[in-house]
Amino acid sequence: MLERLLVGETISLDLVNTEWIDRGEKVDFLAAEGAPELWLREYGFDPAEEDVDALRTSRAAIRALLDSPGPSADARMNAVLSHGYESTSVADGRPATTPTVDSGWGAAWRSARAFTELVATHPDRIRQCAHPDCVLYFYDTSRNGSRRWHSMETCGGRNKSARHYRRHVTDEKAKHHLESTPMK
Repeated sequence: MLERLLVGETISLDLVNTEWIDRGEKVDFLAAEGAPELWLREYGFDPAEEDVDALRTSRAAIRALLDSPGPSADARMNAVLSHGYESTSVADGRPATTPTVDSGWGAAWRSARAFTELVATHPDRIRQCAHPDCVLYFYDTSRNGSRRWHSMETCGGRNKSARHYRRHVTDEKAKHHLESTPMK
């Protein structure tokens, strides 16, 4: 079974993160045998009732808004959101929201709806990993909002290693240049 790189995000970002780049190749977790069922169960959905193509459509719509927002991305998201709605009622003096969603679109619609809530409340905390080869997104929960990597152990560590290597190579080249330059 294919193992995901980043788990534990909100449902919408977790869905987006079912695609990533590994050694320059795109990996689609939802295309792996048994993976969509696993993902759906993880979020409390019955895999027999859900349409994996709807899930992919929702993932693409959310990613479009993250990567290149604009009218086209809005239209994609609105197409996903059109598969459901919420009605609010009051029970025991407290508001209750009930979703009504087209057959097969439960997880896809819920992911898209959760993304709209995230954007409405904390758009500045939704970040793409700062590593240039990483396509994963995360919700920054750090106190000062300065988190840069989806994972310090992977992308953050690789970036620090690359900086150290570049610094070391530059220092060695400078040292070699000084040693080989004749003194006058």
